[in-house]
Amino acid sequence: MNVDGDVDPFLAGMDYPMVIVTAVHRETGVKAGCLVGFTTQCSLGPDRFLVCLSQNNFTYRIAMYADVLAVHGPDRKQRELAALFGGRTGDEVDKFARCSWRPGPAGVPILSDCPRHFVGEVLDRFPLGNHTGFLLRPRDAVGDPTRPPLMFSDVSDLNPGHPA
Repeated sequence: MNVDGDVDPFLAGMDYPMVIVTAVHRETGVKAGCLVGFTTQCSLGPDRFLVCLSQNNFTYRIAMYADVLAVHGPDRKQRELAALFGGRTGDEVDKFARCSWRPGPAGVPILSDCPRHFVGEVLDRFPLGNHTGFLLRPRDAVGDPTRPPLMFSDVSDLNPGHPA
């Protein structure tokens, strides 16, 4: 018997792409980034994208003061990069000292080795349970369709770097 609201039986066996979201605090310049599975394109014409960040996450606290977020699509061979951004917290580790990146619009970190990314202007924020949804207006999207995306099944064994 399922507990009210338990969607695990529905989700079992499904796979979905994982992304790395980066942000920079507009006032302090502090950078943050994390591995995210709760994302979706949510509109066409105009294009809109929704990224949901855990409210327990260091990146969430920085993103609340960011004008743009960068959304990166690592490929299946980039598990080490995913582990850095998914298994460590910015409260304890400078993730950007451990990877290659360059500053993008508004100083947001762009991860050099990811085959896909876009920068999205934050249009709105919505509380969604223990996550907050960031509605983005994508711009400057780039991608390499020859490199298969990192999927949840590739990283399902990672323990989150932040408290649950």
